[in-house]
Amino acid sequence: MDNTVKFIAGKGKVTRYFASLLFVVILMVLMPLSSRAQFGIMDPKEQELEQAVGKVGQTLYNINKYYLDTVNFKGLSEELVKAVIEKLDPHSAYISAEDVKAMNEPLEGNFDGIGVEFALINDTLTIQATVPGGPSEKVGIRAGDKIVAVDDEVIAGTGLTIERVHKYLRGPKGTKVKVAVLRKGVSRAQGGGGATGSNLSALQGVGGAIGMNLGLLDFVITRDKIPLNSVDAAYEIEPGILYIKLSRFAATSYQEIMKFILSQKGERKGIILDLRGNGGGYLVAALQIANEFLERGQLMLYTEGRTVRRMSEYANGRGLLANVPVAVLIDENSASASEIVSGAIQDWDRGTIIGRRSFGKGLVQQQFDLFDGSQLRLTVARYHTPSGRVIQSPYEQGKSEDYYKAFYERYAKGETFSKDSIHFPDSLKFKTLRLGRTVYGGGGIMPDIFIPADTSHYTPFFGEIVRKGLLADFVNSYVDNNRAQLMKKYKTPDQFVASFQVTPKLFDEFLALCKSKGVEPVDPQQIQATTKQEQTQTAARQEQIQTAARQEQTQTAARQEQIQTASTKEQILAISGPELKKYIKAYILRNLFDFNEYIRFLNTDDVEVQKALEAVKTGITVK
Repeated sequence: MDNTVKFIAGKGKVTRYFASLLFVVILMVLMPLSSRAQFGIMDPKEQELEQAVGKVGQTLYNINKYYLDTVNFKGLSEELVKAVIEKLDPHSAYISAEDVKAMNEPLEGNFDGIGVEFALINDTLTIQATVPGGPSEKVGIRAGDKIVAVDDEVIAGTGLTIERVHKYLRGPKGTKVKVAVLRKGVSRAQGGGGATGSNLSALQGVGGAIGMNLGLLDFVITRDKIPLNSVDAAYEIEPGILYIKLSRFAATSYQEIMKFILSQKGERKGIILDLRGNGGGYLVAALQIANEFLERGQLMLYTEGRTVRRMSEYANGRGLLANVPVAVLIDENSASASEIVSGAIQDWDRGTIIGRRSFGKGLVQQQFDLFDGSQLRLTVARYHTPSGRVIQSPYEQGKSEDYYKAFYERYAKGETFSKDSIHFPDSLKFKTLRLGRTVYGGGGIMPDIFIPADTSHYTPFFGEIVRKGLLADFVNSYVDNNRAQLMKKYKTPDQFVASFQVTPKLFDEFLALCKSKGVEPVDPQQIQATTKQEQTQTAARQEQIQTAARQEQTQTAARQEQIQTASTKEQILAISGPELKKYIKAYILRNLFDFNEYIRFLNTDDVEVQKALEAVKTGITVK
């Protein structure tokens, strides 16, 4: 069903045509209602709608005709729609025309661009990798290149943002973009360069600032469709056992997964499907994936809504993985489509669900395109797992803040760390369809095997490093300066993992970067105590009443605090240091090779992945 209504209008200010257009829109809504009212078949809800539409229309008409000042009706209508949607459930949404494309790209599975992964290093766009077979690789762009100008406009050193980079490099398929590239090892004599005059002068300044002998290489890149893969990582974790990490349920997710599975030779002994952090996506993608694991005629889910008839979806029996052991990893950020897949597998006792209780989003949204390119995503139904469970967490209409607050309160209640802290009423108890095991509805999927979150490495120091993105900043700069040597020394990911070590010197350089950004391994209470001491000393000096004895006491206290601070620093680094070193190594691995190798490396000591591996090898379902 096409829910799109298109209006074509010329440019210009809101004038008398606004009144005419408003009249037409109101008439479109009211005419069917009025016709039904003539025959006495309008129910109270329809009457209420007619009155509401008429009231809003009259208000806007009178504002346009009589209000003292001119009004931005576009902005007013945006705020009006937002206010209405906010009174509904937490997952209904209004998306402005400007945001629609950005919201849809991750789910559609592609965008138009030049096909590069990049980082902003020293305010310069630095290429981290090119998409294999993509537009940039075809013309010779390579990792380590710095794009300093686009279409003869200098962009390096101008306060670059990711949004600006997208604006420069993305565009319709088939269009061309000219880029000027700085490449290490290319001298001024070797480099070409179309930038002249003031541009060249500016770029010479940039080259000096980043320590490079300026050699500009010009490339003309023809934009094309760039795949936006939803499978973050996929590899054979043990002979015959495949690990797949899915970041979202996109239009291409099923094809991506099956392409990988079919590319693997030999007997299929098990599948580990990692849905941790996967917030959902397209319902059809979830059904396609669940279908692969179930037998013909097995119910995958059904949906029901006020105006939407019940829809039941059954497996078609053509799945290639119906007899392959499977384990699914979930956590508190797994939602919606992730819960559809894990719920179907759990209800049919088909595999093992491992991790922590999922988010609890069991509402189905339908997309409605509005005439100006904006969209409504309205909740139209609830979905039920095969056993009949409703996974949706409780909510009240118009109270989204309370809804999300309740989610964060799970952490405060300790459920991230202990299964015993999670309680379900008996009214939400259901039975699985083969083994008759007890499962619960009313707030996410509870895993068969609970794995508490690992926070053994966490300190405020570690948390601040993560929040400020200092690991990525450090590694991007390190690899940018040492890429050639690293690639020469480590030919393969396995060689890197086996041989590379984060040396004390390298770690000290990282800590020095953190310190330069105001992040140090010091207990916040210690900082507060030191600050108070300094304030006391300052006040004492100002008052000139500080005695020699007190000065001695203060100095002694200061020495004690220095000793305690040093001890605290050592303790913090003892807790967080090993994890930070692991992630420095992982980030370098990712930068030199790809995200697949990054995940593969981190999975070697991931407790949940190792438990999933055990589950598919032994066939355990519950513990």
